[in-house]
Amino acid sequence: MSEIQGFEQLKKYIEESDNIVFFGGAGVSTESGVPDFRSVDGLYHQHFKYPPETMLSHSFYVHHKKDFYDFYRQKLLAPNNGPNAAHKKLAQWEQEGKLKAVITQNIDGLHQAAGSKNVLELHGSVLRNYCESCHEFYDLDYVADMKNADKDGIPVCKKCGSPIKPDVVLYEEGLDMNVMQKAVEAITAADVLIIGGTSLVVYPAAGLIDYYRGNKLVLVNRDSTARDGVADLIVKGSIGEIFSRLP
Repeated sequence: MSEIQGFEQLKKYIEESDNIVFFGGAGVSTESGVPDFRSVDGLYHQHFKYPPETMLSHSFYVHHKKDFYDFYRQKLLAPNNGPNAAHKKLAQWEQEGKLKAVITQNIDGLHQAAGSKNVLELHGSVLRNYCESCHEFYDLDYVADMKNADKDGIPVCKKCGSPIKPDVVLYEEGLDMNVMQKAVEAITAADVLIIGGTSLVVYPAAGLIDYYRGNKLVLVNRDSTARDGVADLIVKGSIGEIFSRLP
């Protein structure tokens, strides 16, 4: 494989630290076949009846549940997608006591599938779903199965018949402040902060970088990000390939 600029320095950071925090975005999961939003092939560049950011808004969910679930099932549920090398390496580091937390903007649950335990999901998870009325819990399989939906394709509670809502943060909704606080605490205390697979343009999540107090801020991404200027180390390339070569 070709030499990756900055790789040896990143490897040194990893080998010498037992207080690493990873903050990741959509690019971590694209190599598992999960579509992102902003890349050339991302959801924002595909043609739908409504713009993706509209269909993933709270008001659209409330008023157009049928269209919401048509899009949600087609584009955001990927029950057969497995974790890639990046997910697996992070889980390995946690098991070795080197990694203290994974902070993710993704909702696919692939970090947990790889074995990570301390995962802070800023935008929720497709794995968790709740009845709007009685708050009964339902997993991804229940929501994905059309047998559990009404005539419009909206999954309904088997106890009370009310619609089920995914535990994901839609546009117009606020983030879970408990999760945000834990993310702030982890980043503030980190020795090494690795940020991967995110363009760092979605706030308030992108603002978490400002809580880092160390001098080993690493950006791992295919393209330049909005915060390259504050990084101590930039490693460009495929996050799966880069992480697969790390100790």
